[in-house]
Amino acid sequence: MKLTKKINLLHLGMEENLREYTPDNEFTRSVHKISMHTGLPATEYVAAMPDADVIAVSAIGDVTAELIDALPNLKLIHSNGVGFNCIDVEAAGKRGIPVCNCAGMNAEAVAEQTLMLMVGVLHDVINNDRAVREGRQSDVKHVYMANGTLKTLSDCKVGLIGFGNIGQSIAELLKVCHADTYYTQRHRTTEATERAFGVTWVASMDELLAKCDIVSLHLPVTPTTERMCDDAFFSKMKDGSYFINTARGELVDDEALIRALKSGKLKMAGIDTLDDEPIKKSHILLNQPADIASRMIFSPHIGGVASSCFRKGYTMIWDNIRRLVDGAPLEHIVNEKYLK
Repeated sequence: MKLTKKINLLHLGMEENLREYTPDNEFTRSVHKISMHTGLPATEYVAAMPDADVIAVSAIGDVTAELIDALPNLKLIHSNGVGFNCIDVEAAGKRGIPVCNCAGMNAEAVAEQTLMLMVGVLHDVINNDRAVREGRQSDVKHVYMANGTLKTLSDCKVGLIGFGNIGQSIAELLKVCHADTYYTQRHRTTEATERAFGVTWVASMDELLAKCDIVSLHLPVTPTTERMCDDAFFSKMKDGSYFINTARGELVDDEALIRALKSGKLKMAGIDTLDDEPIKKSHILLNQPADIASRMIFSPHIGGVASSCFRKGYTMIWDNIRRLVDGAPLEHIVNEKYLK
């Protein structure tokens, strides 16, 4: 059904992003926009725009049932990223409100970040950087040469848990690096796709964990996947293997990760995202003794924040808002099972 009235957009996130990445055209200029910070009480959002038709929200911003139920005109909730676990998708579905995300907007950027962390842990870049700065370059080099412990990606079996847009993008990069790449997910993709990306299907996650030298997460947070990387998960990995997370921190039991590092089950971990962001200095992973701390490489959840990602994402948001106005089918709906 085509809408005729002026659209009201409540943007929850950085106003600079809305201003910088919104396409400049007659349609976007016609939409009434209010931008507010995330983390405010629902009552403040309702007071600012009680007749909001659309909410566009940061991927880590909450959209609660309270807010959804307090906006009678709400017709669409759109994450400005790939993540949507902070949106009450069930509450939206009960009101017949679709929730959409920007699937694929950051696939290439996150894949590059993933590859960087994989190479970073294999080559122990943080500790080796420190060794050079401390005048120990020759000592470290001689140890690698004597022990033969320095590996390249082509020496490794890499396991991808999840094979969506990001998983496929990292598989493309790994193919160039001649890595032996495996993947697992709920449904197997086509053999043609597997050949194109140079990957091998593993039906059981347990088999992938036991087989691979590097395990990398590429799946969303759901009630099923939250804290899935627990003691049992890490116990099934190869001794001295590597763990990469550029997906969501909520997928990982941090204390189990620490125990896996302490036991030697994990040699190193490369982490772009932690739970409970924005991260405080008191986070458990940031308060480990030197022998554990030196075996973790962190990046500040920047895998998907390249300018090209936001440009693609906001283009997708505005395309869906236009589809809503025109009565056309929306793209990338993530709560279909809850919609009335």
